[in-house]
Amino acid sequence: MEKRVMTNSKRRKRLMAASALLGGVLVLSACSGGGDKAGGSDGGDSSSQAKVDEAAAKKTSEAQIKITPKDGSNNASINNGTTVTVAKGSLTSVTMKTASGTAVAGQISADKKSWKPLNRLERATTYKIAAEAADSEGRTAHENASFTTVSPANSFIGNFTPEDGSTVGVGMPVSINFDKAITDKAAVQKGITVSSSSGQEVVGHWFNANRLDFRPEKYWTGGSTVTLKLDLDGVQGASGVYGVQQKTVTFKIGRNQVSVVDAKAKTMQITQDGKVVKTIPISAGSPENTTYEGQMVISEKFKETRMDGSTVGFTNDDGKGEYDIKDVPHAMRLSSSGTFIHGNYWGAKSIFGSVNTSHGCVGLSDTKGANDPNTPAAWFFTHSLIGDVVVVKNTGDKTIAPDNGLNGWNLDWAAWKAGSAA
Repeated sequence: MEKRVMTNSKRRKRLMAASALLGGVLVLSACSGGGDKAGGSDGGDSSSQAKVDEAAAKKTSEAQIKITPKDGSNNASINNGTTVTVAKGSLTSVTMKTASGTAVAGQISADKKSWKPLNRLERATTYKIAAEAADSEGRTAHENASFTTVSPANSFIGNFTPEDGSTVGVGMPVSINFDKAITDKAAVQKGITVSSSSGQEVVGHWFNANRLDFRPEKYWTGGSTVTLKLDLDGVQGASGVYGVQQKTVTFKIGRNQVSVVDAKAKTMQITQDGKVVKTIPISAGSPENTTYEGQMVISEKFKETRMDGSTVGFTNDDGKGEYDIKDVPHAMRLSSSGTFIHGNYWGAKSIFGSVNTSHGCVGLSDTKGANDPNTPAAWFFTHSLIGDVVVVKNTGDKTIAPDNGLNGWNLDWAAWKAGSAA
């Protein structure tokens, strides 16, 4: 019995010892786990990663390149909307090519902070830009972008007259014809300014959705300079249709020449700067084909041109024109509908100053071939500018429509200003 008791006691002691040891291990394991997580082997890995990140950061350039338009852009500007800039560094290389590989010339600025193409871009073209820059430590950065410029279908342009650098008469308006119908006239007109060195107020007038003319209240001041600025790049003229023009045009106003055609007296009196310089006998439209009345502006000049009656509605029963003259001399256009002031070599010399015989034009005595400088028509042609005013009166016809040619002067100032969208 005593031996059995001793045996049980030893067994209990062994179990207690084992339990204590196991408890210690469990406690130690629990503490070790928490300790490792907080600052043991995992903490050592994070420190190593931080060192790796720090080393990588030291190798990364601080230069920040920005390409405009952004990558993937559509309907991008073809003018000066394309740029490459860099912050915290200097540009070292920029290349720009079309999708087909054609290089685009460009230039890095003197401070090496920006780049832009030297010429206007093409419409509906995809371009790719690759840029490289270096920071103050010489570490390089790269950026790439691809974009597509606005297509003809999604853009509009304005064809304007007069031409840059030209000298024109005092009646010459700035006339802009857009190749797309403009629905947001106010936005487009806001992007166009016309000013004169004379200080005259200049106002735009919309004749329709495609045509916008500018003029002052009275004729331009002789000798002044007129400036047209088109700042239409990116301007939305209609839904999904944007402007692409950014251009400045200047032209000079010549001497003030106004010629008055009196169909009743059958004469034309030419004044320059308010003084009569010549009176020429004329033959205006016949009683059956009277000439429009009103203020008309010479819009084109031709030493010789063809005039076919069928193109302006004068036809015979066989459908051919009532006249077809292939060499009309010294012709100057006064309307879009076919009104001219021109030389006439086929009529008798006696008609000029005595009878109106034309189909609506104003005729001056001339010779075939347009080579005789001594004829009235040759003199008037030589002394006339695009933009000179020809006032026609006493014909019995109606006043010419203001949009028939460059003839907006036939609207009074209040009516002209009423057509402005500004």
